[in-house]
Amino acid sequence: MTQLFLVRFFDPGLGARVGVRVGETVHDVTDTVGSVEGWLRSSAGRVQAALAELAQAVKASHQARLTRYYDHVPAPDTPHWLPPIDTQEVWAAGVTYERSRAARQEEAVDGGDVYARVYTATRPEIFFKAHGPWVIGPNGQVGIRRDARWNVPEPELALVINPAMEIVGVTIGNDMSSRDIEGENPLYLPQAKIYRRSCALGPAIALGSVTNLWPETRIALQIVRDGSVAFSGETDTGKIRRSPDELVDYLGRSLDFPSGAVLLTGAGIVPPDSFTLAAGDEIRIQIDAVGILTNSVIVV
Repeated sequence: MTQLFLVRFFDPGLGARVGVRVGETVHDVTDTVGSVEGWLRSSAGRVQAALAELAQAVKASHQARLTRYYDHVPAPDTPHWLPPIDTQEVWAAGVTYERSRAARQEEAVDGGDVYARVYTATRPEIFFKAHGPWVIGPNGQVGIRRDARWNVPEPELALVINPAMEIVGVTIGNDMSSRDIEGENPLYLPQAKIYRRSCALGPAIALGSVTNLWPETRIALQIVRDGSVAFSGETDTGKIRRSPDELVDYLGRSLDFPSGAVLLTGAGIVPPDSFTLAAGDEIRIQIDAVGILTNSVIVV
């Protein structure tokens, strides 16, 4: 089956739309699918059938445009990409990479023994990150807290899950974080992670089985400042200690997601302790199976 990418985009004449990207073409399937939430609900317990129906909707679509038509900074009068989710909650798994464990211990004022214990524990660290309407899409502005001194992006592979807790695809996530706030006290994690413009997703959901993207999917990060690369790094999901099914299983224990959900799987790229984001920086996260998520930085 041809690789399908589920997207959302804004058309000045029509508003928010749902599309399927095939190659460099975006097919408007809003009239058939309705919404990302609607498609996720329809896929519960029948993922392969829902993918086949989506492929048929692409064939029936009479509205198609090249992807570059939407590559604009979000504005009411320009066509642009939207986050590839609508009502879904975004959750995140922490300390899943050895590099993340080491970084959390380095930033902690008390030595960070709690992070070493989380890394090796049976139960993963999972925390709430954002409501769907809070999420920033491609080319939008992510934020750094005005009351923090040490801010970084966290590039992550994000699992997209339907109401039956089945993984239907993946996207790119940016879990913006204030390292000094979390480092001061682990109980400040919500303030370090949850604030305006602290989560970005996109540019699309690569639909299909996650087995083709695990365990060695490359993740690359580049931060550009004043036209020059201020930091770059890469990792791969083979370095994650936990499997995608394990993370989703723990997320779904005693929780229901009737609209579906997104789960960020942790960050394995951490800039050096001397680096902090600044207003005007550009963050580029690349996962080859999905594409590139680009965002600029503002102070919030």
